[in-house]
Order: sequence, then C-alpha cells, then structure tokens
Amino acid sequence: MYKKTFLFLFAAVISVSSFAQNLTPSATDSKISFVIKNMGVNVDGSVTGLKGKMSFDPKKLSASQFDVTVDANTINTDNKRRDDHLKKDDFFDVEKYPTIGIKTSSIQAKGNNVYFAKAVLTMHGVSKNIQFDFVATPVQGGYNFKAEFSVDRKEYGIGGNSMTMGDNVKVNLDVVGKK
Repeated sequence: MYKKTFLFLFAAVISVSSFAQNLTPSATDSKISFVIKNMGVNVDGSVTGLKGKMSFDPKKLSASQFDVTVDANTINTDNKRRDDHLKKDDFFDVEKYPTIGIKTSSIQAKGNNVYFAKAVLTMHGVSKNIQFDFVATPVQGGYNFKAEFSVDRKEYGIGGNSMTMGDNVKVNLDVVGKK
C-alpha cells in the first residue's frame, strides 16, 4: 500500500514539475511602446489591451511559450489626428486587423536571466519570423519580461513608401505575467 502511494505521489510531482508556470499577462502592469522616425524626429507611441497566454519556467524552457496580443485600435502617439490616420487602411487597418500578436516558437537560456526567443510577429495580416533577447526577472506572483527589437514596417505593409517616415520601428516590451 505504501509503495503504491509513494509511486503515485512521485509520478504526480514529476508530471507537475515538467510544466512551465501558467501566467496571465497583466495589462495594467505592462507597457508596449515603439519609436519611429518621422521627418527626422523620433515619434514615441504605445499600444495597450494586452491579452493572451504565457508559460514560463527557466528550468523547463521547452515547455515555455508566449502567445500574446495587443489591441491595434489603442495606438497612441499623443497626437489624435496622427493616431486616427494610423488606424486607417494604409497603416494598421484596425477594422480588418484588430490585433498585433507575438507567438514564440522556442526560448533558449543565455545566462543571467537573459533568454533568446524565436517568434512570429503578426500585424496588418502579415506574419514574419523575428528573434530577440529578453530579460526575465522574478516579481511577486510571476515574472517581468523586458525586450527590445526592431522591425521593418514595410515588410508588414504598413505605411507604404513614405519619404518622411523611417522604415525601422524599435519596439520595447515591458510585460508582467502573473499567476
């Protein structure tokens, strides 16, 4: 009897420990921002409405994955006229493509809480492979994930061939995932 109980408990502990922690992205504690040059000047902006699923365990990276989206309609550059234009079909076309999403395909450790992610970024109906480093810092009830990467807006069909707007957009992620 004791042997069967021990084996059952051992199997239960092993199966539970083989899965990464399920986390919920905290929209209120997270910030997704971007910077792009427009007429030679940096324009800052942000998007909100973070949703999705996150699983992370530094000891079980093969079971770790992020699948999150933001609401494209929340784009904010502190200029209502520009924001309204960015929501139209020649830019983000938020009526047709209401979300921007990132889904990881693999995560690898680099050391000192630094990780390397391969992912797919989808916006404006276009999905492209991206890669970026991120830092995962334990916080009360979860993790804080910080990353920075650049994308070429034209590869996603956003904004066409503008002579005044830069092609590269620097994206900053500061995402809190909680249990």
